[in-house]
Amino acid sequence: MDGIILINKTKGCTSHDVVNKIKHLLNEKVGHTGTLDPNATGLLPILIGQGTKLSYYLINHDKEYEVTLKLGIKTDTADSEGSIIEEQNVDNRILNIENVENILKSFIGKQNQVPPMYSAIKVNGKKLYEYARKNIKVEIKPREIEIYDINLKEINQNEKTINFTVNCSKGTYIRSLCEDIAKRLETIGYMKKLNRTKVGIFNIEESIKIEELEDNIQNKEYLEKHIISVEDLFIKLNGENNKIILNTKKLTLFLNGVKLSYNLKDGEYRIYNEKNKFIGIGSIKNNLLKREIIVEKK
Repeated sequence: MDGIILINKTKGCTSHDVVNKIKHLLNEKVGHTGTLDPNATGLLPILIGQGTKLSYYLINHDKEYEVTLKLGIKTDTADSEGSIIEEQNVDNRILNIENVENILKSFIGKQNQVPPMYSAIKVNGKKLYEYARKNIKVEIKPREIEIYDINLKEINQNEKTINFTVNCSKGTYIRSLCEDIAKRLETIGYMKKLNRTKVGIFNIEESIKIEELEDNIQNKEYLEKHIISVEDLFIKLNGENNKIILNTKKLTLFLNGVKLSYNLKDGEYRIYNEKNKFIGIGSIKNNLLKREIIVEKK
């Protein structure tokens, strides 16, 4: 069983929890393309079997989120799981629709963002949250991110919350974005809720809850419907035409790791045998085809 299954993660469980659960259910090697915070919900692509080798092709995918920003309160983790370290009154004039929309739109584009202290980024071999838990201050270098689009959905003046959607590059920390938005609104705030709705070409509408997978683990038809094969993924990524059929001799060489000459543009190609059976993925660079992912050795 090789490919990707899209899980709609519930609040409270870690990405590692999901990986372990599916590993136990399917008895396969399992991985993911990037973690989702325990208190966040939403889309988590899970890689299965030979699909674990797909992370290279998916790791730089853009993301889309639904976010709730709570104003007037600052926490040490920049989310709802942390301890309150500061509180302020929020004047409702700050929550004027035109003002909020203008502030949100001001974040569109490339920019440097300082990641939150409670994150898994490593400094001198240790994760930032390890320093944070010991109250050790370290220098956090800003990283370039890009906000492609950001849209206001709702303002709740009584709750002092702002709901918005954001489409952003890999590496964007929404907790930091929430704090930065609050700062531009001349107050403080934290990320109250986060729901990931899109990862690259994958949408949350295609995902399933892990409980659904448990209930249908013996249903072969259900699994085939919800596991995106390596073949189908690369059709989605590159289209139908990126396909190479190898005769028996060339296929044997290919499977043995021999690079084959092909006058085609650089990129990834689906590899088939003479009977049009999908074998795996190869890549062409400088007119040389080399083996990348093998799902069938015949």
